[in-house]
Amino acid sequence: MTPASLNNSDAKILDGRTLANKIREKLSAEVQTIKKSTGKVPRFVNIVLGDSHSACSYANSQKKTAKQIGIDYKLISFPVATSQDELIAYVQRLNQDSAVNGIMIHKPLPSHIDYRIVANYVDVNKDLEGINVTNIGKMILGETTIIPCTPAAVMEHIKSTGISLRGKEAVIIGHSEIVGKPLSLLLLGEYATVTVCHIATSEAGKLIEHVQKADILVVAAGKASLVKGEWIKKGAVVIDVGINQVGDAVKGDVEFETAQKVASYITPVPGGVGPVTVVMLMKNGIEAFKIQMK
Repeated sequence: MTPASLNNSDAKILDGRTLANKIREKLSAEVQTIKKSTGKVPRFVNIVLGDSHSACSYANSQKKTAKQIGIDYKLISFPVATSQDELIAYVQRLNQDSAVNGIMIHKPLPSHIDYRIVANYVDVNKDLEGINVTNIGKMILGETTIIPCTPAAVMEHIKSTGISLRGKEAVIIGHSEIVGKPLSLLLLGEYATVTVCHIATSEAGKLIEHVQKADILVVAAGKASLVKGEWIKKGAVVIDVGINQVGDAVKGDVEFETAQKVASYITPVPGGVGPVTVVMLMKNGIEAFKIQMK
C-alpha cells in the first residue's frame, strides 16, 4: 500500500503498542535463545536521581517490558544531592562489572550534573541509549547496531508502512542531539533526501514550505500542535514524537485531527512512538550483550 492509495480517506493509524508487541515477541525469542546457548540473560541497570514522577513512570515502563522479554532489569535510585563525581564513580564500577550488560542514566538530572559528561563515561559497549559519542560516531559510519532509542523507534514506524525511503523527501522538525540529528543519519542511510528544520527555520518564515514538500514528516519540537494539517502534503507519512501536557490531555507536536485528513499514515500521541522507544532500548541492550559475549 502506498500513500497515494490512501489520499481519499483518513490516514492509517500507526499503532505503537501493536508494533511494540511484535518487536517484543521477537526480542523475547532472542533472549530465550541466548539463555539456552550461554546460560545467561542480559542484565541492565538504570540509574535515577531523585524521585521525578516522569522519570519513575518511564523507568517502571522499562522494567515491565524487560520482565516480559526475560531481561534482568535493575532500577538504582540515588539521592538528588549525589555529586557528579559520585555518579561517575558508580558508572565506572558498573563498567567493570562483567555481570552488567547495559547502563542508562535517566533524565532529568539535577542542575549540578552535566548529563553529557556522565553519559560519555558509560562503556561504549554497555550504552543502552546509544548516545555515547563513540556510538554516535560509529553510527555516522554505519558501524554500530546500538542506535539512539527514539530515532530507532521512528525508523521502525516508517518501515512498518512498507514504503521505500529511497529518494523520498524526509523533513525533520527538531535538531536535538537525541532525536533530530541521529534520525537524520538513519534516514540518509536509507537514501532519503533529508531536511532538518529548527527554530531558525521558523524565524526565517520557511517552516511551512519545508513541511509542504515532505513525503516523510517527523516532528520532534516539543511544542503542542505546532504543525497544522493544512501544511502537510497529501499522502505524507507523519511521525509525531512530541509529548506535551495541555491541561488534562497529552498532545503531540502535530494537530492530529486535521493532519489525519491528509496524511497516509500517522502516529497517535500517546500510543505512537513512545511504546516502541521502550522496546528499542531493550533491543540495544541485547545487541550490547552480544557484543560483550564476542
